[in-house]
Amino acid sequence: MTVPRSGVPASRRPRLTLPGLREVYEAYARAAEELPALPGALQAEVWTSAQLGALESAAPHAEGRRAALGDLITTLRAAGTPGAHTFLRVLAAIGPAGARRAAHRAAGELDGLPEPPWAGALGAVTPGQVWLIQEGPLDGDRLVCEFRYEGGAELHAVAVRLSYGDAPREVVVVGDVRALMAAARQAMQAELCVVQPYDPAAVGARLRAALDGAETFPEDCYPALALARHRVALLPGA
Repeated sequence: MTVPRSGVPASRRPRLTLPGLREVYEAYARAAEELPALPGALQAEVWTSAQLGALESAAPHAEGRRAALGDLITTLRAAGTPGAHTFLRVLAAIGPAGARRAAHRAAGELDGLPEPPWAGALGAVTPGQVWLIQEGPLDGDRLVCEFRYEGGAELHAVAVRLSYGDAPREVVVVGDVRALMAAARQAMQAELCVVQPYDPAAVGARLRAALDGAETFPEDCYPALALARHRVALLPGA
């Protein structure tokens, strides 16, 4: 019996829609063993978002992205490791909406494997304050949306910079929100930018249109894209 590098016997390797990418999916499954050792749900979501961003940036079109994501879920289920199970749990929580149910079912088939203590917190966040930062007419708007996990833990933010026409130029996850806002207020005092609260419902509609409507993004946007879409979907005004 041949055992590939993924650890899955060749006879049990799943049938895939895009079999030419099997080694890519198996590399994701191996890398997933890093996940259970991460310190918290936010770090796991950031890690998973980066993997999904790499997959999306390489896909030629939406149909290809859906097929690749389905294959990834199938491969993780076949791998059957604690890391693969955790990866599926994160996908079910913050992955693309069309894939969450499949990821949830696949994770359920692996129930009984050990999982990290933060697994129950995945995706369970509440929106907070939203800020508009404007650094100049040529720099566009930077929208900073704060979130916390249940009980007010782990304050973080999604920051999206939009250019003219609301095309996304930058998407990042901010771990130290207080430091970011302190720096922004110092810049405002020096008259380098404007910082003001923004209506969450207006921002939600604006960012959902920007992040869901574009076919392609600047390369640096992709790592935070999946997490940003999940968070933005929680803002009011949907």
